[in-house]
Amino acid sequence: MLDLTGMDIKLKVGQRIRELRKELELSQEALAYKAEVDRTYVTDVENGRRNVSVEILERLIKALEVSIAEFFNSKEFKK
Repeated sequence: MLDLTGMDIKLKVGQRIRELRKELELSQEALAYKAEVDRTYVTDVENGRRNVSVEILERLIKALEVSIAEFFNSKEFKK
């Protein structure tokens, strides 16, 4: 399902995860390890190919060392 800006929410979440992961200078493998998910899962989420559950999203956000509010307080979610 597309929002009004034409960008799928899965892509927005994936872009934000990638942005924060790179800020921490983490590989996808390192993030996956911290969040206790498979590396291929992180790849799929970052590329918008996974409909990530709220439980997994919470684990990823914690592994990225930000709050849920900080995660969603970005340009991707303000359009």
